Amino acid sequence: MSNDPLVETGLDELTPMGADLDGAGPYDLGVDAGGRLLAETAALVAGHTGEVVHGPVAPASVDTERIRDWLAGFDFAEAKPADAVLGSVMSALRKWTVHTTHPRYFGLFNPSPTWWGMAGDLIVAGVNPQLAAYSHAPAATEMERHVLRLLANGLGLPSDTDGSFTVGGAEANLTAVIVALTRRFPEYGSAGLLGLPGRPVFYASAESHLAWLKIAHMTGLGRDAVRLVPVDAALKMDLDRLREAYAADVAGGRIPFMIVGTAGTTGAGVLDPLGPLADLAAEWGLHLHVDAAWGGAAALSDRLRPLLAGIERADSVTVDAHKWLSAPMGAGVFLTRHPAALAASFQCSTGYMPAEVDGTHDPYTTSVQWSRRFIGLKVFLHLAVAGLPAVAEQLERDVRLGDLLARRLAERGWQRINQTPLPLVCVVDPEADAAGEERSGRWHAEVAGHVVRGGQAWVSPVRLDGRSAIRLCVTSYRTTASDLDRAVAALDAARAATSLT
Repeated sequence: MSNDPLVETGLDELTPMGADLDGAGPYDLGVDAGGRLLAETAALVAGHTGEVVHGPVAPASVDTERIRDWLAGFDFAEAKPADAVLGSVMSALRKWTVHTTHPRYFGLFNPSPTWWGMAGDLIVAGVNPQLAAYSHAPAATEMERHVLRLLANGLGLPSDTDGSFTVGGAEANLTAVIVALTRRFPEYGSAGLLGLPGRPVFYASAESHLAWLKIAHMTGLGRDAVRLVPVDAALKMDLDRLREAYAADVAGGRIPFMIVGTAGTTGAGVLDPLGPLADLAAEWGLHLHVDAAWGGAAALSDRLRPLLAGIERADSVTVDAHKWLSAPMGAGVFLTRHPAALAASFQCSTGYMPAEVDGTHDPYTTSVQWSRRFIGLKVFLHLAVAGLPAVAEQLERDVRLGDLLARRLAERGWQRINQTPLPLVCVVDPEADAAGEERSGRWHAEVAGHVVRGGQAWVSPVRLDGRSAIRLCVTSYRTTASDLDRAVAALDAARAATSLT
């Protein structure tokens, strides 16, 4: 058997060594053709952005068989014209997608991305900087840290706060658990959970984002380590129940290490009592993490910032720019006032990585990821081109739209059941609400489904502390008062068409 890899693969028979290797390979379109391809793609995206408002928010049904039939036309056996493929892909996405960029998408914090954010993603794809080693991408790394410092300052965190951009809130919250464990248990990094003197547990609201269960599974803590604390009548974490859970864990020999406060719960947009949670974390010696994936953007508005009172005392914070800051997916942020614990959690060195640059640290040494996309540019461009006054104005406008939506629904006899200053409204029909949970759940889900199938708006059923409702959240900077009116009209029509029996 030959040791020559060309002989082993048969490539030695194709051309003599070195022949034809000075020319372009099969991927190289050249700058002119490549530029035309990107321009055509940009035109398709711009056209979609302008047209999406005139179509349904979502398809009437999920048509998996038709999608698979369409995909059967792509066996990749031979090249196809780029314009045909791009047009076909855009057509498929338009037909078979819930359009989160639609102004009447009142959904799960998925915004219409800003033009500046879209431009940022294109630049990143073209330049393709590698954010593992600082020396490979000093400009990109410093731009990200510049944005991180701005967010930390807005949240009231200290000047030496460190952190990183992440693919989303789940990665940022995973980072929080790892940092909290590292702070509480110095032996955790080397010995793992088996080296700890007892079972670690942590606390989050029962209305918090349940990525905590996945995180506990991934870290080896086990899902039972997540104490989902019941909520009070306002759907905030019940502090008395938190105290009871903590006391029971200590008495049982378990080791609490973290409290999670949520600034904008997914279901109801509720803000947990961050100041009192900070008091309890200090009293018990626990790490306080605030999951402000959605509501944390309020820190960039002087008028809205007081809603986050207490977040400045957090040990770590999650913010998702791809939620209320309208960045394209995904752009999460993790921040912590404990840079040494962050470094201890992820520090690693190998012979193949470049040497560190004096006065800096390599991004891979303070984050879950190693090789990483330049996530922060889409946020940097948004802030640099739009400016903070426009960001604050948009956030405050969304809050006013949320208030208007609540009033419009109340005028039509819908009853709001969540209390939040953020633009998220959960409502019930009083008659259906009084019919018992099983009937209420079916009825509210059917009404929401009727609205979605009609294409006029996207709303969702939700359960808040066991109570069924319909959820509407202002997520798009393109939403106007007339969009609210059309959504309310669609809800009214669905209510009239849905029997409670």
